[in-house]
Amino acid sequence: MELFLHCSLLPSIAIIVVLSCLEKRARRSWLDEKWPLLNRRCGMVIPLDFTGAFSNRWSLGFAFGATANKVMILFSEDYLPLPSKFRWAKAFILLTGALEVGLSSYPFFACLSTRFSITGATLGFLYTGSWFAIIAMNIVQCPHGQIIGEYENIIFYWPSLLCQVFLLGRFVHMFVKASRDRLRLPPLTEEKASVMELHQAQYVQQLMRKPPLMQPQKSWIRRNVYEWDPYFQFPSRMITMAVLALICLYMFVVNEFYVFKMVSQALQALKSTFDVVIVSSNTTEVVAQVEHLKDFIDVTEGVWLFTTVTACLTSVSYVFHILACYRKHMKRLWAGQKQFLPLVFVRLSSSQNVAAIARYSGWQIAYILWGYLIIHTVQCLFGVMFMYGFVLPIKHGQGIEMLKNLGTGILTLAVVIGLMQLQIATATAFFLQPKILLTDKEKPLALDNRKAFHNFNYFLFFYNVVLGLGACLFRLLGSVIVGAWLIARIDRTIMPKGYEAADLGFRTWIGMLFMDHHHTNPTLVCFCHLLVVRTRERQQQRTTGYHHFTNATVTDFRVSNKARTRWLLSYTLLNNPSLSALRKPK
Repeated sequence: MELFLHCSLLPSIAIIVVLSCLEKRARRSWLDEKWPLLNRRCGMVIPLDFTGAFSNRWSLGFAFGATANKVMILFSEDYLPLPSKFRWAKAFILLTGALEVGLSSYPFFACLSTRFSITGATLGFLYTGSWFAIIAMNIVQCPHGQIIGEYENIIFYWPSLLCQVFLLGRFVHMFVKASRDRLRLPPLTEEKASVMELHQAQYVQQLMRKPPLMQPQKSWIRRNVYEWDPYFQFPSRMITMAVLALICLYMFVVNEFYVFKMVSQALQALKSTFDVVIVSSNTTEVVAQVEHLKDFIDVTEGVWLFTTVTACLTSVSYVFHILACYRKHMKRLWAGQKQFLPLVFVRLSSSQNVAAIARYSGWQIAYILWGYLIIHTVQCLFGVMFMYGFVLPIKHGQGIEMLKNLGTGILTLAVVIGLMQLQIATATAFFLQPKILLTDKEKPLALDNRKAFHNFNYFLFFYNVVLGLGACLFRLLGSVIVGAWLIARIDRTIMPKGYEAADLGFRTWIGMLFMDHHHTNPTLVCFCHLLVVRTRERQQQRTTGYHHFTNATVTDFRVSNKARTRWLLSYTLLNNPSLSALRKPK
């Protein structure tokens, strides 16, 4: 696989050169003067649009999924091995490997995004088919592994194979569709060419309509799980991020399971050594300690396997929840609502926003993977604590003692909480002045019985010092748990208020939101589209010398004469404020 990755650079470069020769540059240069046959050819090929592309979203997502196995090759020790004296250059080797993987995967995206569908589909099908054949041959020749055992390579490589099968079908569809269009045959499905995305035009249309008086009844799924919005579509970048994050998470879990199996085998050998120690030693203390160690190994293995499932479900839910938060935040920005943003992020520099959208997808995937590992570790720790606190005492016949200790702890906690509530009730009953109005919900913040209040504070001062120690530890524990639980959630900061700028992940999220807001805002896109259409019509009128009427409109607005007159009146009064005093009163 490593050898084929190196060898695939030659056909990849050849495909890029062919597609570049078909592309035209926007302006002529000195190359066209020197070689007139170029005629603005050899333009730049782009793999995908990271700012405002809404087409080929799932195809590009599966193309990223097809590259997942190449990314895992970078972690191989045999890939570009370094002598010991050049270990300092490991960062440059990783950069070189990343560039090689990107160049090897470039044809997947370039063939999907090119305007020359027949050429792109043909080259993409051949290149994808060669990778599919190599991976399939690798699985057939060596399906098993040394750690999981049977079908190890199939378990590891099947997501990439599935994505490549999808790409093969997509390239066939592109070729058939482009061929039918070239032969001018009736298309399989009727598609209308549009210069603006349909969902953007529909979003602007629904802004112009009056809201309905009665809201339709929503189902339980739409109220509590997810509500589909027909006027919103996720850009290609978010779809590709979600697909690649799920595939990388799967591979990460498989690798983690590999490590778990190796550690489990070592622990089983250690348990065999413990059995030898028990046989050779007749001391009760040694036997008890060995039994405790064997219980700890069994408990840790069982809890780790169980929390693998829960941590996976949590990380997968985070991927979909991040998509939902992206839609919620974007719609708030479209409506001009920035109250949900910290004050330090209300205005970010343009360069920071551009850099943020460039690194968002990679950082989000890395946060998901590291977040899974951290969540898994935290859940395993709590699982071991639960087993030692509740399950093992019952297993060893100490259930009654465990219940006594549990009851004592619950009673102590209840007393502490009760005393805290008693302070609040006492302050409400004796140290606040009566309500000003009977309809007020709470008493005013005005002290009453001041002398008694000072004595109340004095005697509770010493108790609150001791209580504050426990509250401080609880605050620390809560911060650690919440921070570890939300480490993968790049859409919200885990830093306290005033320190949000130190959270680089959240800073990247905000910069990406502003970048998308300025480039995909439906109202702005619709306005710019109208300007471009009107400018082209005027240019066409100047060149032809007569008016050009067209019925092709992206949106069909039905505006009454009364609404149009009111709009013109408002526009006139805004530009001429002095006319407001001359208006005839009603």
